[in-house]
Amino acid sequence: MLTKADDYAIHQAPVPIAYATTDRNFYDRYFFNGYPQDAADVNGDGHFACAFGVYPGHNIMDAAFSVIVDGVQKNVHASKVMHMERMDTQVGPIRVEIVEPLQVLRVIVEDNEHGISANLTFTGRTQALEEPRFISRVGPRTVMDYTRLTQNGEWEGWIEVQGKRIEVTRPRYRGTRDRSWGIRPVGAADSQPVAPPPEPQFYWLWCPLNFDDRISLYHINSDRQGHAWNTNGVVCPVGGEPVEYGRCSSDVTFKPGTRHAAGATLTLNGEDGDTTITLEPHYTFYMQGLGYVGSDWGHGHYKGENALGYDEIVLADAPALSFEHLHIQAFSSATMTTPDGKVRKGQGVFEQLIIGAHDPSGFADMLDGAK
Repeated sequence: MLTKADDYAIHQAPVPIAYATTDRNFYDRYFFNGYPQDAADVNGDGHFACAFGVYPGHNIMDAAFSVIVDGVQKNVHASKVMHMERMDTQVGPIRVEIVEPLQVLRVIVEDNEHGISANLTFTGRTQALEEPRFISRVGPRTVMDYTRLTQNGEWEGWIEVQGKRIEVTRPRYRGTRDRSWGIRPVGAADSQPVAPPPEPQFYWLWCPLNFDDRISLYHINSDRQGHAWNTNGVVCPVGGEPVEYGRCSSDVTFKPGTRHAAGATLTLNGEDGDTTITLEPHYTFYMQGLGYVGSDWGHGHYKGENALGYDEIVLADAPALSFEHLHIQAFSSATMTTPDGKVRKGQGVFEQLIIGAHDPSGFADMLDGAK
């Protein structure tokens, strides 16, 4: 059960706030993204995202803010030793504020030497939704055990990017934010992995979408054979109650020579018939820019008492099969068809991270691309 306290970075267990435990890899994270509804027509200009993580077992807090301008993803990174103070949710110039728990949050990036600043307010279009608890084990060891809430909404405010100002207005700007907490590998790699060493394999799709009168969520984790060990689908009307689809699936077509989707169809199987969602990806946002896979600013890593950094990714030049570019969010147009035959148009991101073999996709080893 979610409570207002679940929007604050004070958790001690991979469950809502009522429970507690300890683990070196415990983390507590905010994630945000925002995009103009017509982002496909402006080549992603103004698409932004932010990550903010708390790692009590490492005594570290870090954050990143990224924005796309003129085909370049510009990334500001920050890290600090938090001195056991978890409620001070500011790292360097990047700050997260809870204005109204489970409804309104603010992301602020103060002036800094890299010329990127922002003042952005997120307002939920629907209620925050609790995803099924994620638990993954390698042999006897639990390597992931966490809970996430996800919420779609609208943004307003502004971004300054090296002299260029971007006005962020409602309802043009939509997006998603999530909060997750629990156990994942964070910080330095484990000095003694479980024996025998497992074959690297991870298949992950996550797809929060915005339509004018509703939102949808879909995710799947599956093994090499394509068996889902965690999946769920949700449709929630604006101002209404969510409908969950425990039976759901995805059919993905990949760009040749890559592990990035060229298109996909999501199917949510309901009692009154199937809801289908077709996805058309337009451009790629690289999660590396927020400290995810392959980043020098990886989550929970010690960078010193206070550290600030900056890097750029030229979207057209990023090698799709390099390890650091596997984890992406593709901005996508979406078409939803409900059992009554009604068709709705929307947009959102289609997150993808596929490492190692996945038989249904035709991937046989660590980094081979689609045929």
